[in-house]
Amino acid sequence: MVGCSGSYAGPDSPASCYLVEADGYRLVVDLGNGALGALQRLLDLDSVDAVLLSHLHADHCVDLTGWYVQRRYHPDGAIRPQLPVYGPAGVARRISGAYDTPVSHLERAFAFHEVGEGRLSLGPLAITLARVAHPVEAYAVRLEHGGRVLVYSGDTGPCAALERLAAGADVLLAEASFLDGHAEGPDLHLTGGEAGAVAAGAGVGRLLVTHIPPWHDRAGVLGQARAAFPAGELATPGLVIDL
Repeated sequence: MVGCSGSYAGPDSPASCYLVEADGYRLVVDLGNGALGALQRLLDLDSVDAVLLSHLHADHCVDLTGWYVQRRYHPDGAIRPQLPVYGPAGVARRISGAYDTPVSHLERAFAFHEVGEGRLSLGPLAITLARVAHPVEAYAVRLEHGGRVLVYSGDTGPCAALERLAAGADVLLAEASFLDGHAEGPDLHLTGGEAGAVAAGAGVGRLLVTHIPPWHDRAGVLGQARAAFPAGELATPGLVIDL
């Protein structure tokens, strides 16, 4: 768990970013505000094999702009191969706009790949993407390796697609941006109670609640999740889950 704060970086956590490792392969899932700095405490950036973005809101992708600078202008020279970046339609244009530079410049550092619903393989990881309920094109992610399953909700309101994708997962990493009774509208985010209900309905082994905005009391959100899934836990920066 690199960054777990919802919507923007908090005082003790970057925004969304998760490092998945399998058989020496390193995949960064989302790279929100502040995550690039925290990621460097865990590894050499050049050791990352690929980046997968669940969607293109700033709190999930904007630190790619800093990574471009590191890859393009490091004093060691531009000796690195392009880093593969997988994301929804328009991912290259989105990062180009955020950094205010042409896509052709970014492609000196990154190889962009647009993805949609369905399956793909990255290294040893079998990945399934499901479109979820959010104002922009957004995906929940199911990662499988060695008979073990991790599902990440990305940002989403309650939807059948997430429930299907999470079925039987060993770990569900679920956002919970709202408190029960205080949601800001449909097709946006989950409440704590809704995250717990998804975990219970999907029969997952473990629930980690993430993407809680700094203005919420995390213990309160977790308490609502535990009402539906008593074994729910909080995702915290630096937490390591061994599957």
